[in-house]
Amino acid sequence: MDKVKSFGIIIFLLIGIISTTAQHKNILISKKGQPSEPSICINPKNPAQLVAGCNIDKVFYSSDTGKTWNVDKLESIYGVWGDPSITVDTNGYFYFMHLSNDHHWIDKIVCQRSENGGKDWTQDTYMVFDEKKNQDKQWPVVDPKKNIIYVTWTQFDKYGSTSTKDSSNILFSKSYDEGLTWSSPLRINKVAGDCVDSDNTVEGAVPAVGPNGEVYVSWAGPFGLMFDKSVDEGETWLKEDKFVTAIPGGWDFNVPGINRCNGLPIISCDLSNRENKGNIYINWSDQRNGEDDTDIWITKSSDGGESWSEPIRVNDDLPGRHQFFTWMSIDQTTGYLYFVFYDRRNYADTKTDVYMAMSKDGGETFINFKISESAFSPNRSVFFGDYTNITADNNIVRPIWTRLDNFNMSVWTAIIDIDSLMTTAVKKHDFSADLFSDLKNSPNPYTEETAVSFKLRKTSIVSLNIYDSNGNLVSNYMNKSKYEYGKHIIVIDNKKLKLPSGIYFYSLKVDNVIAAKKMIVIK
Repeated sequence: MDKVKSFGIIIFLLIGIISTTAQHKNILISKKGQPSEPSICINPKNPAQLVAGCNIDKVFYSSDTGKTWNVDKLESIYGVWGDPSITVDTNGYFYFMHLSNDHHWIDKIVCQRSENGGKDWTQDTYMVFDEKKNQDKQWPVVDPKKNIIYVTWTQFDKYGSTSTKDSSNILFSKSYDEGLTWSSPLRINKVAGDCVDSDNTVEGAVPAVGPNGEVYVSWAGPFGLMFDKSVDEGETWLKEDKFVTAIPGGWDFNVPGINRCNGLPIISCDLSNRENKGNIYINWSDQRNGEDDTDIWITKSSDGGESWSEPIRVNDDLPGRHQFFTWMSIDQTTGYLYFVFYDRRNYADTKTDVYMAMSKDGGETFINFKISESAFSPNRSVFFGDYTNITADNNIVRPIWTRLDNFNMSVWTAIIDIDSLMTTAVKKHDFSADLFSDLKNSPNPYTEETAVSFKLRKTSIVSLNIYDSNGNLVSNYMNKSKYEYGKHIIVIDNKKLKLPSGIYFYSLKVDNVIAAKKMIVIK
């Protein structure tokens, strides 16, 4: 076997490994007390520090970038009742937000602060209390220039009520003094939802901060995915809720083995000094492609939320499998987007992996890769929570998720091997730039034929080979043909190849340089 062919197969094996198996070391954080709904946050001032939390009152902290963890119990004078969410401010202080059951069930949004990396928690403060109403799923963000903490959440007049007299709304509060005091809650949505906690309820409000201090919020509700913004630190908001896109099937849907599943949105803004600075991204999941095909989506805005792209599919598998419980984070140093989600692309039952996706180009293209070292099967009788989470800073990326084994829940993170991802991305997209560019095929997926197009920068000898997802050679489709400078198209005819449905890779060899791309055949 010649060296070039060997190199080509190695490339495809590497890509196949990246997309189908885990090479990112899994770290068990805890398996005590049936943890669920995990949250995690890294400290940009000291990236070795991470703090995480789980339902109902579990807090974890690490001082070695997540390789080892300390496990503790969070206590509050108001009580701790789940929905953990964590952020960090410009001082390096961590803030742990949670619900409480002080006077009645989920009656307050409580904030606790740690000044020593999660070891000790003080300063129980709260931003809302109503003797009759219920609060739910709060989420914070910090303005990195002004150190203002913003929090949004859902308030129910009466949780679970079917009465048309009861409604749900999105509330907003902020703190200028490191969580000591909070502004009076402000309703920011114009169209209320019901209190059933399903598709017609307004839920999942997450805030983000723009490069000029703008405050952005997205949530899901009876009309789909909604957006609002403020340019004066949350004092005033848009006159009307801004519609972003429909959520076909609603945000509350069924996934086998999960007793409650949702596709609630996550919003984030690129604050890096890279080419996509200022872009706003919203990430969610839905079943627009059918009840047996939950997918992960993203939409983006480059004009402050005035207009939004068509939904872009993040997961790159064949149709007919479930991806769910997504979360997104932006590395504000590199501008890269990272997503974590549960994934069943490799199975025809409820066995579940954990996958991530990375985008280096502002959500135009994605690399999908498995991070869990083994699959698990959830069970509807065990509460699984409503979300996963992920945090990233300067190429340190730490997802967090829960899994079920023998009816026992545990919480995990992974040491993401960024170097391998960057190497794969370069091999797939960049290393051929001196000889040729614009390698792609369309349509993709395809049934009968697809056209591979590329541009040559000089007259070259071109070969095209096809491999299966394990890196095995399927076809020497074209061997050592001479092509002139310019744009060219090679048609892959599946009527002749008769490839069954599946994932394949084609390699274009130009002189002694090889580039690889994925293609999908659907019969």
